[in-house]
Amino acid sequence: MSDYVRLGIVGAGSIALRGHFPHLTMEDVRDRVRITAVCDPVLERAQAAAAKFDVPAAYATMEALLEAGDVDAVSICSPIGVHYEQGMLAVEHGVHVHFNKSMCTTVDEADRLIDAARAKGVKLVSSPGEMLRPRHQKIKELVDAGALGRLTWAVTGSAFGTYHEDEASVRSGDDPLTNINPAWYFRKPGGGPLYDMTVYGLHAMTGILGPAQRVTAFSGVRIHEREFRGQMLPTDMDDNTLMVLDFGDSFYAFVYGVAAGGLPNMGRPLIFGANGVINGSTINGKPIEYEGMALDAEFGMNGSLPHVVGQHRTMEEAHVYEDVMQLVDWILDDKPTVATADHARHVIEIFDAAYRSAATGQAQALRTTF
Repeated sequence: MSDYVRLGIVGAGSIALRGHFPHLTMEDVRDRVRITAVCDPVLERAQAAAAKFDVPAAYATMEALLEAGDVDAVSICSPIGVHYEQGMLAVEHGVHVHFNKSMCTTVDEADRLIDAARAKGVKLVSSPGEMLRPRHQKIKELVDAGALGRLTWAVTGSAFGTYHEDEASVRSGDDPLTNINPAWYFRKPGGGPLYDMTVYGLHAMTGILGPAQRVTAFSGVRIHEREFRGQMLPTDMDDNTLMVLDFGDSFYAFVYGVAAGGLPNMGRPLIFGANGVINGSTINGKPIEYEGMALDAEFGMNGSLPHVVGQHRTMEEAHVYEDVMQLVDWILDDKPTVATADHARHVIEIFDAAYRSAATGQAQALRTTF
């Protein structure tokens, strides 16, 4: 391997175009990482991205990208439903992997990925790295120290709304980089708001509170069609899921991933105790003080992330750039990260079990931890 990580981008869609390429082709990271290849099943899109961001090679398939032998690691930016298959392919080639959220869709897939990677000596980093945030680290410290007294319950969740249909920079044009159809977000496997949006709050919640023990849920499809540029997109993946997590000793959390409409003024996550409440950046209504809070106040939640400096602070999807850099540090400096595949597996098991609970009407015990 060279002195820097040669990175392949798998999928030239929204997250890659708004996050990976702009950040990872900047001059200030070239001594650590360089994008050397991109693949996308729409070859014209891969070629257009390569031309725009000065990437040396473009391919139609991940197999061709890996067989060319010009990457040390890949960031998988494709639809979530194919993350498992593509992750296993990278592992089989001995290539390190960053997964954009979510790593895969079932706990069994996560088991196989983790076991295969360990057997091959491949490093896995999975977004979202919510516990990289100094604010969440401080909240965990406060909770562990008893600042809220005995914990009673917690809340987190997200709503689809029309976020993906409205991503103007990649949806509203006529060329391969601006006419990307968001249909996969609403289809099986891998669609729905849990894997795509609720995953952030649940990573933060479990990172702060620890692993859950059981889950029960209701889930189904509420909006059966969505309109995009005059085309009706069918929804066959659940878009309305409400669940209750059991953390043991009668401490519960409410978690939602819904088609539209979120709870107002809710931080990520919201934690109640006998002595008060933590909501976002406040405890009992007062600001939580932590290293980097001024940066977060100026630039938003990504401002205090360790690699998000200078111009990166004003760019889209800086948290994804941070997660990729966690893999780069692990490869070059043997510096492991808290954005682990084991944590991602536990969150995925919660989603997987929630769908089983909704189908069976029974609470589901969880077997993973981190």
